[in-house]
Amino acid sequence: MSFRVRVLGLLMVVAMAATAATAWLTLRQANRQVQETVTAGQQEVSRITGELRAYGFAHGTWEGLSPTVAGLAKDTGQRIRVATESGVLLADSDALAGREPRALSSRPPILVDPRPALELPAGRVPQTSVKLTATAIADYRAAAVYAACLTRAGAEVTARPDAVGVPRISTDRRPPQCGETYGKANAPTREDLDALQPCASEQRFTACLQRVFNERTGSVAPPRLDIRLGVRNESPPTLAAAPTVAVAAGVALAVILGALLLSRAVLRPVRAMTLAAKGLGEGDLARRVPVSGRDEIAQLGGAFNRMADSIQAGEERQRRLTGDIAHELRTPLANLRGYLEALRDGVVEPTPELLASLHEEALLQQRIVDDLQDLALAEAGALTYHPTRVDLRELLETSRTAHHAQAETAGIALALEAPSPVTVTADPDRLRQVVGNLVGNALRATAAGGTVTLALRPRGELAVVEVRDTGKGISAEDLPHLFDRFWRADASRGRATGGSGLGLSIARQIVTDHRGTIEVRSTVGAGTAFTVVLPTAPDGGMSGAG
Repeated sequence: MSFRVRVLGLLMVVAMAATAATAWLTLRQANRQVQETVTAGQQEVSRITGELRAYGFAHGTWEGLSPTVAGLAKDTGQRIRVATESGVLLADSDALAGREPRALSSRPPILVDPRPALELPAGRVPQTSVKLTATAIADYRAAAVYAACLTRAGAEVTARPDAVGVPRISTDRRPPQCGETYGKANAPTREDLDALQPCASEQRFTACLQRVFNERTGSVAPPRLDIRLGVRNESPPTLAAAPTVAVAAGVALAVILGALLLSRAVLRPVRAMTLAAKGLGEGDLARRVPVSGRDEIAQLGGAFNRMADSIQAGEERQRRLTGDIAHELRTPLANLRGYLEALRDGVVEPTPELLASLHEEALLQQRIVDDLQDLALAEAGALTYHPTRVDLRELLETSRTAHHAQAETAGIALALEAPSPVTVTADPDRLRQVVGNLVGNALRATAAGGTVTLALRPRGELAVVEVRDTGKGISAEDLPHLFDRFWRADASRGRATGGSGLGLSIARQIVTDHRGTIEVRSTVGAGTAFTVVLPTAPDGGMSGAG
């Protein structure tokens, strides 16, 4: 399965899971809100029925009910229609609000009974409860008549239930038409007691007493209400799932499209790098990948191109090295072969001079091979070093002594400038190899009458060794190639100046392994100066020590 399919599948699973979870949470929260709305609606219904029942309980009549209905409709937002159980309309909130009454809801009506529910003490003998119920009937008749009179007179009426549940009426004023006789309860009548007496023998004793109470007070109590709430075709407070599903599907589609675009943006450069790497492995070293932008993919593409550049450059160096080695060895080996064949065939005489020349040529080829081996070991970090404390002034004096005869023969002055000893931790043989190479090059580049100077000076925690000459100098365009393998300033690559062309490459690697640097500056016609800088602080080792 391809990376694109795996990434796309993973993103789809994540997107669908996230979308499903979001939809579930949304529906759950919305349903909770709907339930809370329904609960709030039930509380509104309880409030409406409770206040209407309290009105009938306190006023003993339904007269003057309209303001209460209008206030409840305004507070709850419900359409309220109140009628008696027999169908007499008492109030309609639509009509009270000045608009045409709307069609009634199909919800069943709510019945409200304003008569009190008796609260008889438990544990009493039946006859005691019968007498209490008879007294309550008499008290309620008086209270209902008194409250109705006060209501018709426009007085403020309040009521509170007594111990049995019968309202006790109070008012801010007593109108004249509601005299002292109103609100005064009479003694229980014989008829009430006779109607209640059969309840003493019934199993549902309390329910029977309540039923008789309702029957005996029905002539004075307000009639039961038939309350209708809402209008026809009113939408219930529910949540439609379709919009949520549509939003969830839209989110999932957006995520999938984003995943497609992302995978395309990521995989296109990856595919290009795959093809380029395949071509690189098949030998197409010029293969590169297009790079645009500054993101991680662009950085990866740039790193790949730099790697390809390095591989191509290394391949070019390897080809040049092979060509240089073949060039260096072809001519002298051909000469050796020609002379040896001539000696074998008796064409030339084996004179001492000829044998010495052939031996010198063989030594030169051996030197080239040895230098190649040293350079390969140095660049691989496998060149063996034996570090010890080295006095650089003494080392330079030794090098000057070793090259004194060659300098004197060429008519060149070889000078030493080392006012004080400087000690470093290094391999003395390898350092003498570096200095000897620099001095040998300087002598070959200097004409008779010139000077080659070996100088030593401290620079803080560094030791600076300088080999300078007064020779012909090196041009600025040739300086960058000075440390390349087999490179010589002599364009003809002849051997008049001697050398294998590997000495400076080996010298640079040895100095680098000693954590030092080597630099060159030159002026055509004035001379050249090589500067080697080494650390003086002995730390017990060097890079590449074996």
